[in-house]
Amino acid sequence: MTLNPLKMTVAAVAVAAAVGGAYSLGQNVPFSNAQAAAQPTAVAVAPSMPVVAPAGLPDMRSIVAANAPAVVNISVTGTRKTATAIPDMPQLDPNDPFFQFFRHFRGQIPEGNEPMRGLGSGFIVSADGTVLTNAHVVDGAEEVTVKLNDKREFKAKVLGLDKTSDVAVLKIDAKNLPTVKIGSSAQTQVGEWVLAIGSPYGFESSASAGIVSAKSRNLPDGSYVPFIQTDVAVNPGNSGGPLFNMNGEVIGINSQIYSRSGGYQGLSFAIPMEVAMNIERQIVTHGKVQRGKLGVTIQEVNQALADSFGLPKPTGALVSSIEKGSPAAKAGLEPGDVILSIDGKTIETTGQLPAAVAGKTPGESAHLQIWRKGETRNVDIKVGSFGEEKQAAVEPPATDKSRLGVAVRPLTPDERRQAETSGGVLVEQSGGAAARAGIRPGDIIVSVNGQAIADVEQLRGVIAKSGKRAAILVERGNSRLFVPVDLG
Repeated sequence: MTLNPLKMTVAAVAVAAAVGGAYSLGQNVPFSNAQAAAQPTAVAVAPSMPVVAPAGLPDMRSIVAANAPAVVNISVTGTRKTATAIPDMPQLDPNDPFFQFFRHFRGQIPEGNEPMRGLGSGFIVSADGTVLTNAHVVDGAEEVTVKLNDKREFKAKVLGLDKTSDVAVLKIDAKNLPTVKIGSSAQTQVGEWVLAIGSPYGFESSASAGIVSAKSRNLPDGSYVPFIQTDVAVNPGNSGGPLFNMNGEVIGINSQIYSRSGGYQGLSFAIPMEVAMNIERQIVTHGKVQRGKLGVTIQEVNQALADSFGLPKPTGALVSSIEKGSPAAKAGLEPGDVILSIDGKTIETTGQLPAAVAGKTPGESAHLQIWRKGETRNVDIKVGSFGEEKQAAVEPPATDKSRLGVAVRPLTPDERRQAETSGGVLVEQSGGAAARAGIRPGDIIVSVNGQAIADVEQLRGVIAKSGKRAAILVERGNSRLFVPVDLG
């Protein structure tokens, strides 16, 4: 069976529902299906009786009752550029004065601006009107309106937004507002019950529940945020709303969903409150966001790489390249180092490292424990100013029984300058173990098992002396990554 690729849908500024129809970002959504369910029906009402939650299941009524007043609906308006496609693109001579005009607009004629509307959720974190939501909910908005649970509406000022973490801070002119209780996701465990409140498709104060599916999830968007994955029903309009634990504390901001259809399909992701509150404090205090950086490209350590580097188990963040002049370079980190912990906090997966580093103030010191050449070492590093940590993609490991199986040649002087390397060999053909591990023509082999490769003969010699596995560092385009190869 062939599976269609999943589509990542940002769960907020997509659809706004209203009686008689919904309009958001130029998309109309019919309301008729919901109208039937909304019609009043006469039923016999029994005398009031205490309601007992089923044994073994949490009773979330008190959490909803206590926190729904602090959850808000956010609507945004603005304008966007529009263009009209030309049905039959004229076939003009390149010397024709209109040729460049049509080429410039690529078959479209600018018309101007059209209204844009969007909808999301948010929650109040201070009684004097500070509201948190997602950055993508309010990004580009000309007017932001916050509607409270009691139907009052306020024009909101965007104090600041951080696209990298997808967190925005709003301020409304109000006093003595209900607030949520801020919790921590650090103690949250997979399998715990969680509850979301928001405005999916414009249905305000909607509650949905589920469990925590995973923690510290890395998403393909390259964000440094270690997302909380849940199976809570989150849909367009929920974005920016709170995720509660069973103590009634907010542990995350609902941000994204994975979906083929654009709606909920069992995978939703929330920004941990530790990340969100750090952004909120910086925006309120300084009006901008600062975060630390090491200046490394990292990748996940799988079993094959762990075997290649002699690690007892797959853990940590593997450094595949280091930015010149970066804090990592100044501290002496090397490609092939595996970062095991930072300031005593164990790094189990790569997603934990960028978040830990980003939470530090530029100029602050950090203590790293690394794995290098079969032993642990300690490295002290002075954190620099944020330049987003990159996540390198890892090709599947091979299980072939032959040796490397590549045809290589020395780099030309121009190729060395472009690659900014003094060594390495260029792969012209790839077969056998190398091909099955994902090494392909055009890759530059920089090192094998931590030993820099200067020429073809050295590559052959190092491979000949390698055991059953080799960790080969290749440069591909503008990034470097380690590829584990089973040499048999």
